Amino acid sequence: MESAGAESTRICHVVAMPYPGRGHINPMMNLCKLLVSKNKDILVTFVVTEEWLSFIGSEAKPDNIRFSSIPNVVPSERVRAADMTAFFDALMSQMEAPFERLLDRLEPSPRVILADTFLLWVVGLGNRRNIKVSSFWPMSASMFSIFQHFHLLAHNGHFPVNLSEKGMEHVDYIPGVSSTRLVDFPPLVAGADPRILHHTLEAFTLLPKAQCITFPSIYELEPHSIDVLRAEFSIPIYTVGPAIPYFHVRDKLSPSKNHGQLNYLEWLDCQPPNSVLYISLGSYIPVCSAQMDEIAAGLKMSGVSFLWVARGETEMLKEKCGDKGLVVPWCEQLRVLCHGSVGGFWSHCGWNSIREGVFGGVPFLALPLAIDQGINAKIVVEDWKVGWRVKKQDIDNVGEGLVKGDEIADLVKRFMDLGSEEGKEMRRRIGELQKISHDAIAEGTGSSEANINAFIRDICQY
Repeated sequence: MESAGAESTRICHVVAMPYPGRGHINPMMNLCKLLVSKNKDILVTFVVTEEWLSFIGSEAKPDNIRFSSIPNVVPSERVRAADMTAFFDALMSQMEAPFERLLDRLEPSPRVILADTFLLWVVGLGNRRNIKVSSFWPMSASMFSIFQHFHLLAHNGHFPVNLSEKGMEHVDYIPGVSSTRLVDFPPLVAGADPRILHHTLEAFTLLPKAQCITFPSIYELEPHSIDVLRAEFSIPIYTVGPAIPYFHVRDKLSPSKNHGQLNYLEWLDCQPPNSVLYISLGSYIPVCSAQMDEIAAGLKMSGVSFLWVARGETEMLKEKCGDKGLVVPWCEQLRVLCHGSVGGFWSHCGWNSIREGVFGGVPFLALPLAIDQGINAKIVVEDWKVGWRVKKQDIDNVGEGLVKGDEIADLVKRFMDLGSEEGKEMRRRIGELQKISHDAIAEGTGSSEANINAFIRDICQY
């Protein structure tokens, strides 16, 4: 894909460098696909570790997106999960040198690096080489504002914090973020993983030296946080969400069978409208086996139809859940959430899943597990009012205890009751958010559409 002469000078070469994790790679790739679809002169080199290249290298992509790889910073994903702090340290110390060597080999010369905010070394590298850097923040704007104003937590005596003593206290002084319980803040507030917190806060001090910031969010969903950040930063901030693969939703799925069972989309086609509870608790943070057993028991007792994505435990859970649903190791999540038979989404509340659920117009059962998921669940349940919490925390059991099967059965039955007034109101509100999400990408009028076009003009100035 090398070019020469006038053609070479016209090409806008974007080097994308995501943090090596599914929740970071997916939205960045979706943004890159949108960029190349809107401007044929954009070429993307999407850089991942060798391990991630083995995971995603065969996935379909446009011709003007090419993969390139750098060495793994740890031997495997299992090592990363076992020691997150060591993995984070490795990202800071071992990734920059091979990435810079890769830049030396790329043709044509890169115009911009689209880099995950957590990879703090990219800003300095881009400045040294006179390459624009767009910092890509993969979480909500509310989460960004918490880190941007982290000093306020210490100033108000809330960092570090003992959650068993103060977890139910509300914080109402973070600009752009509504009143939030401390227990819903990221675990770093409680003083865990100090090196990760140090790296993260250092990345925020470097952000003003980037040329712009991109968010996989929609302005109308987080206007207060976005307005605060735009007032504080002198560099452009672009909301380019939802940054999900909505352009594939209407593609036809192969009619192949799935592990001897009916294809899950064919099964969904046979279910009544809004009758199926879709369950996916993410791919990284595991749910303990005891809680999985209680979920299975609760689903069976509830009698509600369900589609459950459960990696690695599919066969065992099939035996425990009963015959009212399917348990599968994988599915095309957005396609499922946009299916007319799906009426609820039990989610770990990763930001990608939140955006997909909103786009599909499906209310949430929120079971946050870690990282930013507590904040996301709070946004869904308290700010947007389009979901319920699965775990009812109180001052005596913050972060502890299983949700029992009988509790789950009762919750699921009430949640999927389409006739209840509470359920009707929740579904009305998610319908409003769904319209906001769809309107944001409308050609010629959408806020995200306008931001993406402005971002392209910014990075491709000739």
